[in-house]
Amino acid sequence: MENKNKTALIAMSGGVDSSVTAYLMKEAGFDCMGANMRLYHNEDIGLSIFKTCCTQSDIDDAASVAQRLGMPFEVKDFTSDFKREVIDKFIRTYEEGGTPNPCIDCNRCLKFRRLMDFAKEKGMEYVATGHYARVEEKDGRFLLRKAKDLSKDQTYVLYTLTQEELSHVKFPLGEMESKEETRQLAEKLGLINAHKRESQDICFVPDGDYVGFMEKYQGKKYQPGAFLDLHGQTIGQHRGAVHYTLGQRKGLGLALGEPVYVCAKDMAKNTVTVGPEAALFHRELIAGDMNWIYLPELKEPLEVLAKTRYNQKEQPATVYPEANGKIRLAFRDPQRAITPGQAAVLYTADGEGYVVGGGTIEKALN
Repeated sequence: MENKNKTALIAMSGGVDSSVTAYLMKEAGFDCMGANMRLYHNEDIGLSIFKTCCTQSDIDDAASVAQRLGMPFEVKDFTSDFKREVIDKFIRTYEEGGTPNPCIDCNRCLKFRRLMDFAKEKGMEYVATGHYARVEEKDGRFLLRKAKDLSKDQTYVLYTLTQEELSHVKFPLGEMESKEETRQLAEKLGLINAHKRESQDICFVPDGDYVGFMEKYQGKKYQPGAFLDLHGQTIGQHRGAVHYTLGQRKGLGLALGEPVYVCAKDMAKNTVTVGPEAALFHRELIAGDMNWIYLPELKEPLEVLAKTRYNQKEQPATVYPEANGKIRLAFRDPQRAITPGQAAVLYTADGEGYVVGGGTIEKALN
């Protein structure tokens, strides 16, 4: 029996997705309030106001849509939280040799933790966002499922949602057949951002130069070091190990007569090991910091579909419980460039798109 009040805090970024979400929640009979999360001040991280999201212009767009829809609107300052829990972790993960996923950290710590706390302060029962995903309740458990538009599905970055959070979140765009349908609705409503360009980059590194951002942000310079072959022999000099990611081929500056790829990094020694592409493939991985959605916990091996990066197609695998809440994930076929710091997200083996759970990759095996 549904006994929750129909109130919702709408996370409004200023983009078309969150704006249409606000409209759909209003249409569904919810008493809504819009909220924009200020995550950083552009001048603090050296960005031009014209190059990234989360600008004053985005806030103005969100406020304009809220006013158009007759909703109260507030800007909530999360800059200190964002610095501590997203930017600082982003830098730390790179410096430890991993490849971070700041969107996952932002969702976990801000959109679905701080923002839900704010919603409770305002007496709002739900938080609604413009993510493309679905939430279903089955046998008293809340399940996260892929969006109808699989090309826009965002469940990979939402796997950290807890049962408590899933019970208080709404994703109305999960039922959309396509992103074009979302834009057409925004255009029909006359929303200011109906054709606003989507941000495809990390919001605080819009030019993709993450090392440049890290150096400027910290006022430091990463030192060059040695390129090694698979036998540990020095074959060249690199610009600093933090510049390279597993599987990278371009930009190495090595002329060895055959293509080579980044196969490993030793951050303590500041070395980068390169080798043939075949050296990048592994069949198993260890992941930790697990969050389970489809089941309370993993007690025995389970057949799943899994992926280790956002745009990867899910691959058949078996997940095994390990000590200290970790998992061992064994793929049917070897996978390319399994990267520490990225997420391993597991889906039901039946292909129905339910998220079993996920965690942070710690290392590749075999």
